[in-house]
Amino acid sequence: MSAELLAQIDTAWRQLTASGAPFELEEQLIDGRRLRVFKNAAKNLIELLAPARKFGEREFVVLQQQRWSFARLFAEADALASQLAGRFGVVKGDRVAIAMRNRPEWMAAFLAASSLGAIVAPLNSWGRREELLHGLNNSAPKVYVCDPQRFEPVAGELAALGISAVVTDTGAGESGAASYEELVAAGAGQEVPAVHLAPDDPALILYTSGTTSRAKGALSSQRAVCQALANFDFQGALAGMTSPDVIQAMMASGYAPTTLMAVPLFHVSGLQFQFLAALRTGRRLVMTWKWDPEEALRLIAAERCTSFNGSPAMILQLLSSPSFATTDTGSLSAFGLGGSAVAPRVIELIRSSKPKSLSGTGYGLTETNGLGASASGAGYFYKPGSSGQLSPIIDVITVDAAGKFLPRGQSGEIWLRGPTVMSGYWRDAEGTAAVLHDGWFASGDIGYVDAEGFIFIVDRIKDIVNRAGEKISTNEVEACLISHAAVAEVAAFGLPDETLGEVLAAVVRLRPGAAASEAELVAHVAQRLAGYKVPAHIIISAEDLPRNPSGKLLKRTLRENVARNLS
Repeated sequence: MSAELLAQIDTAWRQLTASGAPFELEEQLIDGRRLRVFKNAAKNLIELLAPARKFGEREFVVLQQQRWSFARLFAEADALASQLAGRFGVVKGDRVAIAMRNRPEWMAAFLAASSLGAIVAPLNSWGRREELLHGLNNSAPKVYVCDPQRFEPVAGELAALGISAVVTDTGAGESGAASYEELVAAGAGQEVPAVHLAPDDPALILYTSGTTSRAKGALSSQRAVCQALANFDFQGALAGMTSPDVIQAMMASGYAPTTLMAVPLFHVSGLQFQFLAALRTGRRLVMTWKWDPEEALRLIAAERCTSFNGSPAMILQLLSSPSFATTDTGSLSAFGLGGSAVAPRVIELIRSSKPKSLSGTGYGLTETNGLGASASGAGYFYKPGSSGQLSPIIDVITVDAAGKFLPRGQSGEIWLRGPTVMSGYWRDAEGTAAVLHDGWFASGDIGYVDAEGFIFIVDRIKDIVNRAGEKISTNEVEACLISHAAVAEVAAFGLPDETLGEVLAAVVRLRPGAAASEAELVAHVAQRLAGYKVPAHIIISAEDLPRNPSGKLLKRTLRENVARNLS
């Protein structure tokens, strides 16, 4: 069967990318390098999203009692765009930051800024004051569009930074901010200034946790975003051609394509592969107010959701819920897994609970616009332990510690090159130089590509904890803990967890004569960082933390000791 399936995949691949085909490939000169691209992909976000206007009054997004049509979303976006340009002077190249929980207004703000050629900078809506201020200082937006919860912590700093605020759910003039609702009302029917966007023009700054204590802003071009979405379409077409029985069953069900959305819009997966992908294809989105597997099941039944894309931890919680067996999930026929490695238990649950589902996985990073490898349907179940098959427009190699290219199949650091790779880190030349090498992005992940073009991730170089798909910089958490007056030194690291993949743990040594409880240290972090960055375990050590002769903390030793004591 494997040889037959691979032949089917190869045939479909060639048909889809052939001359004159929808996903025809060509080479383009990008930053002095000839790279493969999808010839027919949109050239910029305005071109990419314009066809979605034809869906008119069809329902697009559902959130609690709100039901927005495509027409309403574009009407609000156009009205807001006219005011961003006319009242605040936003022009091509300016930054517009967005920080609010998932809601339709977030989407309207994104479309409004993009239509003006502004560079959109989504900020971590789970972040606390320090994290929001870092994003605002780094991106230096002309306008900050937010909800009250993301406005209040930074309101006193905006004037000094020269940033105007547009806030939802508030009246004009409150705290010196403009009202989102009043701007939309004032801009209704007004023209949006025309703008010319070239493929190389910047489009997006997405913040990603790196090995430093501060998130870096990955700057992507219009081309990079559009090519990533074209590849998403390619993967869907490939899955359809190689899993025709599943596709036929989905179409025969009569359910309108509807995605249950529980990942944040400030993530590359939520922004590009759920919001933008759904918008341009007419797919309906049902948003959760917050992640709760029981509420998710209720929404699946009530709204007849056909697909759910989330981290493996979220899918595990959904399928292992006692309510799953008694909830009508007959409409649910597709799962998208991303963000971390997929445990065998999750794969087994998908197979047993939804044997005819169209499931898929992928590998990518914020710096590559989520693109590296992917597989869906039969291709996914062929090698469920992999992170997918390489994309037609992405080159992947592995290198050793010295940066020497390794033969295919040999494990090393994964480097990626292609039109979706970021232009660089915003206002961070040093950080950019550390990860971009002649167009190759050094991922910090250890893995290999097998003979059939499937990629396997086996480890990480970067000291990042992957908690249910949320990347946590241990350096950032260590810096937060060390700011406590009682802490002398700290080491943070990940521990395996069956549900979340990894959880964060920290070992702390207090200063001589100082006192602090584990609960006090947990509260210290919780007051300063997003909730998912709060360690699940804080261990106070009476001894100096182990270090090697050069003074580097021996985290592996600490991790092994803590794991042993907790087991």
